[in-house]
Amino acid sequence: MGSTQRALLLSKELNLFTYGDLIQRYPFRYLDRTQVYKVADLNDDLPYVQVRGMLRGKELVGEGPKQRLTAKVGDGTGELELVWFKGIKWVQQVAKNNQEYIVFGKPTMFNGRPQMAHPELEEVGENKPGQSFLQPVYNTSEKLKNYHRVDSKAIMRMTAELLKLAQPHIKESLSPALIERYGLMPKVHALQQIHFPQSAELLAAAQFRLKFEELFFVQLKLLRQRDQRKVTLAGQVFKEVPTLVDFYKNHLTFDLTGAQKRVIHDIYKDFCTGKQMNRLLQGDVGSGKTIVAFISMLMAADNGAQSCLMAPTEILADQHYTGLKVYADALGIKIGKLTGSTRTSERRVLHEELRNGTMHMLVGTHALLEDVVQFRNLGLTIMDEQHRFGVAQRSKLWQKNPHIIPHVLVMTATPIPRTLAMTLYGDLDVSVIDELPAGRKPIVTVHRFDANRLKVFEFIRDQVKIGRQVYIVYPLIEESETMDYKDLTDGYESVARAFPEMQISIVHGRMKAEEKDYEMQRFIKKETQIMVATTVIEVGVNVPNASVMVIESAERFGLSQLHQLRGRVGRGADQSYCILMTGFKLSKDARTRLETMVRTNNGFEIADIDLKLRGPGDLMGTQQSGVLDLLIADLAKDGRILSESRAAAQTILAEDPNLASPENANIRHHIESLPATAVNWSRIS
Repeated sequence: MGSTQRALLLSKELNLFTYGDLIQRYPFRYLDRTQVYKVADLNDDLPYVQVRGMLRGKELVGEGPKQRLTAKVGDGTGELELVWFKGIKWVQQVAKNNQEYIVFGKPTMFNGRPQMAHPELEEVGENKPGQSFLQPVYNTSEKLKNYHRVDSKAIMRMTAELLKLAQPHIKESLSPALIERYGLMPKVHALQQIHFPQSAELLAAAQFRLKFEELFFVQLKLLRQRDQRKVTLAGQVFKEVPTLVDFYKNHLTFDLTGAQKRVIHDIYKDFCTGKQMNRLLQGDVGSGKTIVAFISMLMAADNGAQSCLMAPTEILADQHYTGLKVYADALGIKIGKLTGSTRTSERRVLHEELRNGTMHMLVGTHALLEDVVQFRNLGLTIMDEQHRFGVAQRSKLWQKNPHIIPHVLVMTATPIPRTLAMTLYGDLDVSVIDELPAGRKPIVTVHRFDANRLKVFEFIRDQVKIGRQVYIVYPLIEESETMDYKDLTDGYESVARAFPEMQISIVHGRMKAEEKDYEMQRFIKKETQIMVATTVIEVGVNVPNASVMVIESAERFGLSQLHQLRGRVGRGADQSYCILMTGFKLSKDARTRLETMVRTNNGFEIADIDLKLRGPGDLMGTQQSGVLDLLIADLAKDGRILSESRAAAQTILAEDPNLASPENANIRHHIESLPATAVNWSRIS
């Protein structure tokens, strides 16, 4: 295969375009090639191992597609059978009878005798490049392995060659002070040891150095963006708050929690700086984010500015509007609502009031983004459930005030693990509401097997008798709409049979928006006692009287999804329950998810466990967003390194914001050598 063809394949299959990409394609595990096993000691439980012995009896067995090549290796303690189903021709050429080999592979027992399928063979006495204490294993693709012989070994050989050539050209990218303070291995050694470690200690030191550097540059980039924005973007000042004082004294019917007060204080401080606020507000379902949003909107209104609150669905927008209108009316403040179903005649009036400034607050959906929606002086934009809105939509709202960019408050009930928040939203200031309002009882969560269904139905009947309502949710599996639909209709029929005396709502993804809305409204008005649904029951829908959530096939849901669904109940003062139903057969991960749900209601703890189980790629769709183009760091495991690297980046930027000092020359030169479009600043070009 020619070098051009190989380069094309590597770029297409593994995204390797430059020498830098290849050097930074780190091994995903290492094989200990120092220990040799005796055939007599082999068993099923061993990982990949080495055996040294004489190869004999090589022969082809079977015909056509069932053909395989077998051989035996003996070492005096017994015989190991070798078998190949693929690449037979090639193995026939290399494997020689009566030659001594080191055989490497996974042993399995077959009829009481040890066997190894598709082992690697190395002639004894061969001198190989990069032979080290630990042998690197690289990810490759089926196509490269099977058709082009570019397996992990081939990548190892290429990397060994490249490192020899590249070593003199690898420059240090961190400052001497950082290297000294954190005891970091020099970059050039780290790259050598990550591929061909000479000991476990040197490998650990190389991994720490490269993870630290990667996370340091991620944080440096985010913090610089944040600092530059604070310097360059002015924001309106909201200092005077007479209406807010009146609201606290005369209209707020409950006490704010300590966490809510702390967040409001953060926001007020931002409003007084004269710089644009960019704050992420995280708080579990039901922790009282909406009232914090309203208080922020009041501060804007008190200072002659308008504000808007954007929600991802009409149901949520309606709910926010209905909840806040009571307060706004009492305070003599004008609040409006704009969604896809707002009538044209109402829109005309609304647009006029926004333009002349008589309307102070607007709640709505994506309809707020339309060009016709113009404000007299938009000073604050609030987004609920931010991950549903892209950056483009955020900036569209910013443009609604050409004179001075509005402050931004982003709210989410999806608890984001700290490490992910620091990397995804590292350019935003983060506030957290981490306590529930007084009078809320924690939701009791239990796990029940399908065999106990009759008892569960009995419990539902008792709850409905005392006037409560119940959700029963079925999983939504993307691959097959027909299967979901069947699951749901079967479920609906069995629920209808079990509770003939009750009214039942049904909601699923195939229904039109107005049908869904109609069914939701019936449930909200207590016309139905049970709501059978797929996961379309929206984040944030507030039915205080619903106190039981039954999740069918709970093992098919992710942790954060289970936690979100549980948050649909527990909205009122009554004791609420979440019942996780499953069959007996459960994977280890599913067990961990269910045990976590039963043990804790803390969204942040749940998010951290979810991150460990799933990895950051699945959470919040971060891989697609290109925010986390990480080469070696793992947010699920490297939280401590992330915190240290962020602190290091903060210190450096505080002392030398432009990285102009000779001390930081390495860092500056490294950033300057990157293309302007670089996402991950630790990559070498």
